[in-house]
Amino acid sequence: MERTENMDAPPGTLNSPEQARPETCTRTEKDPLGTLQVPSDAYYGVQTARAIVNFPISGLRPHPALVWATLVIKLSAAKANMDTGRLSREVGGAIVEAANEALSGSFDDQFVIDPFQAGAGTSHNMNVNEVLANRAEELLGGARGEYAKVNPNDHVNMAQSTNDVFPTAMRLSSLRMLERLLPELEALRDSLRHKGVEFDGILKSGRTHLQDAVPIRLGQEFEAYALAIEKNINNIVSCRACLQELGIGGTAVGTGLNADPRYIELVVEYIKEATGFPACNAANLIETTQNMDPFVVLSSALKGLSVNLARIANDLRLLSSGPMTGLNEINLPPVQPGSSIMPGKVNPVIPEMLDMVSFQVMGADTVVTLAAQAGQLELNVMMPVIIYNILFSLEILGNAVRKLRKSCIDGISANIGRCTGYLESSMGMATILAPHIGYAAAAEIAKESLRTGRSTKEIILSRELLSPEALAEIIDPYPLTKPGISGRRDIKPKEEVP
Repeated sequence: MERTENMDAPPGTLNSPEQARPETCTRTEKDPLGTLQVPSDAYYGVQTARAIVNFPISGLRPHPALVWATLVIKLSAAKANMDTGRLSREVGGAIVEAANEALSGSFDDQFVIDPFQAGAGTSHNMNVNEVLANRAEELLGGARGEYAKVNPNDHVNMAQSTNDVFPTAMRLSSLRMLERLLPELEALRDSLRHKGVEFDGILKSGRTHLQDAVPIRLGQEFEAYALAIEKNINNIVSCRACLQELGIGGTAVGTGLNADPRYIELVVEYIKEATGFPACNAANLIETTQNMDPFVVLSSALKGLSVNLARIANDLRLLSSGPMTGLNEINLPPVQPGSSIMPGKVNPVIPEMLDMVSFQVMGADTVVTLAAQAGQLELNVMMPVIIYNILFSLEILGNAVRKLRKSCIDGISANIGRCTGYLESSMGMATILAPHIGYAAAAEIAKESLRTGRSTKEIILSRELLSPEALAEIIDPYPLTKPGISGRRDIKPKEEVP
């Protein structure tokens, strides 16, 4: 019996003779490099089988959004080619039916190419071509692997090249994942804003350089977080426009060779119909084939979001630290025990997870940047690693943001007594008092507070520098945390004693 490659083994693993699958479990397919055994029940074909052997790199499969986008392109291309008359209604209809079945999830296990694969995504494109060709062949009464009625290259890939299909799939899949991320970010912004309102009346000590600073309201901190996320949302939304410009129809180098001019217009109209995206034909198909700028811009926006998310996560960890030996100004919802050895310990695990996700996205941005500049002449062959990192970043960010909101932000509570205690003992209080009792007196009070541990408020009242009523007006939360001098209209500076 002829030695075959076991496609059930780990990718790239060859059978020993005693492990070889029976011949009845494989079919023989041929490509320009020769013949190869393909599992008889597989919808993919010989080029996919070669890629399985060639790229046993990560154990990962293509992102579902990329598969979806490629299928949408194949479906739209078949419709456009039927409209131009190049593709018969019989064959085109079978391809459309096969694509619709695949879009419904019927062949999810057949899209198997490792993200780290041949340059430009040729293996991924052929994987989809072969699956649709074999299913369409069956629909027309043929058998898998025959390609007598439907050929992966001649029919499914008609008027296309990997070089225009793959970058178009990159754009469509990115837009699809943005549809999932943006609502999560908007919900997080709203949750932070809600906490800003809830905590608006809680006065606390601000901190700069991790040292005491002038007061701030806890609600102001959370409102600032919400505004930062809103700005990130706006930056990400602005990326959509360039992603909606599609280079499909450019074929191999963007010149449109082998593509009917009507097809180039029609295929984008069918993509718009299938996706609901306001897609359009790129003004210059050569530039769209060469240039990965839209993904650099998107990746940069995701990195910017990750920087803010990590910063917020670290603030939450710091503000909730303790509970006895840290700041402990806020309480994070406890979601799991924090230690295998220390009883009762609860850790800020959701912000910790968010940090790790943010670091991953920042690293992915570096990969995208390096891969985008590695393009040469008419093509960037590093596209598979670019879209892998883009889609992975979009997915983990969406999941992490959802967990942050549901399992952390929504359940945060404030330790008002702790906030007040820190404020009253803070050296930042001296800055507030200086306009009323003078800089020198305020400095003396700050030094005494630091030396004795007594609060600034206690020292002021014991020295009778201000009345309780006057002091209360000075440290009223709202005037104190807005531009101006708190209590200035009603409280006159104390005259200095000669």
